[in-house]
Amino acid sequence: MDGKIILRTEALTKHYGGVRALEEANFELREGEHVAVVGDNGAGKSTFVRQITGVEQPTSGTIFFDGQEVHFKSPIEARDAGIETVFQNLALADDLDVPANLFLGREEIYFNLGPFSFLNERKMMERTEEALRATGVKIPDLRNKIRNMSGGQRQCVAISRSASFASKLIIMDEPTAALGVQETAQVENIIRGLKRRGVPLILVSHNLRQVFDLVDRIWIFRRGRIVGAVDRNKTDGNEIVSLITGVKTGVGEEAAFI
Repeated sequence: MDGKIILRTEALTKHYGGVRALEEANFELREGEHVAVVGDNGAGKSTFVRQITGVEQPTSGTIFFDGQEVHFKSPIEARDAGIETVFQNLALADDLDVPANLFLGREEIYFNLGPFSFLNERKMMERTEEALRATGVKIPDLRNKIRNMSGGQRQCVAISRSASFASKLIIMDEPTAALGVQETAQVENIIRGLKRRGVPLILVSHNLRQVFDLVDRIWIFRRGRIVGAVDRNKTDGNEIVSLITGVKTGVGEEAAFI
């Protein structure tokens, strides 16, 4: 596969005491590529995401991002490097409105006077409107508090925030797990828009229909290990399920990477 590698891990490992949650994970993602990370509950998918986004520190292994070895100590460091993540808990502030949530931690200000700084609310509102238009999200009242919005609206706000600020990579962890059909379709359209813009994406999902509709490659995790990486156009749901469940394995428990 052509294209510059934007993210690569070598032997990435995470142990929690005696629990081997992630073992020797070798992974790569290229510029403009959309990939899925799939596997059963406890397969290591979310553990993998936490290591590459700085939420946790790996037990061992190496992470390369944008051509450099990185050691993110926090999600803020990963974000500053160009990685935006939509976690399952969304990380939204319920008592703030849409612009305040989009710019949480990176507010636009008139004057930086520490605790006496003045927010440029007009600029944040304008940029919020631009961000929502770019991602196709429609929210009637942007001044409405997040707690008063539907699950779909909340998810779209979180995704729009990531899509607006991600300069190099977006990671989405089960972005439609709790959404209805129409809300899921809206999120999927946002993902297709990111593909057109050439923004690389890692999608963690249990929804194989969604996976086959949206990504280029599928990475399969089982019992903390990557057991396969297959081109979407060269596989089918039966093969993916077989790799997830262990019915099909490659040499040494690892299917050949494509």
